[in-house]
Amino acid sequence: MMKKDAIEEFFRRLSGADPTPTTELEYRNTYTLLVAVVLSAQATDVGVNKATKELFKTVDTPQKMLALGEDELIKHVRTIGLFRTKAKNVIALSEMLVKEHGGEVPHDRAALEALPGVGRKTANVVLNTAFGEPTMAVDTHIFRLSNRTGLAPGKNVRAVEDKLLKRVPTHYLQHAHHWLILHGRYVCKARKPDCAVCIVADVCTYKAKTIA
Repeated sequence: MMKKDAIEEFFRRLSGADPTPTTELEYRNTYTLLVAVVLSAQATDVGVNKATKELFKTVDTPQKMLALGEDELIKHVRTIGLFRTKAKNVIALSEMLVKEHGGEVPHDRAALEALPGVGRKTANVVLNTAFGEPTMAVDTHIFRLSNRTGLAPGKNVRAVEDKLLKRVPTHYLQHAHHWLILHGRYVCKARKPDCAVCIVADVCTYKAKTIA
């Protein structure tokens, strides 16, 4: 497992390389961020951005989404995996936002997770990106990286999340999950980590490093 001083150095370097990281999903406001994250489950950010590019030009509130309707929404998102279920959830969550939250996305974990199609990871992304909370949205990239590097090993997503919240220095928590996602997506990749260009390779505990 990575030691405390190594973790501090790990995030110091990631912070220095990218001081203000953020999601690669494209959105216009908190509502469109929520919709984009719901659509991104088991899909790539690139694919979601292509599907929502035209949609978000005119549909940026739950009221407008309800006016658009499920059938028309499907036409926009049909290139995304599980598009029918996701479209149904987006319409349902939009209706719930209008009826129960005055059309606003709630700044509350329980209320977010009560929305159709919104789980803990989605709520974490919204709470962090839209509301600035130091949450940890553990996706496949973060789960893999946390175990591989020794940063926060865990047998499941929740175990990794809890351990990261304890082990990541408080002053780095705000942006930590974005740094980890981006590092896992572009450097510490699934099939073959690109250790040769990794700026934290020397503090990582991964034994099978690919440095030439």
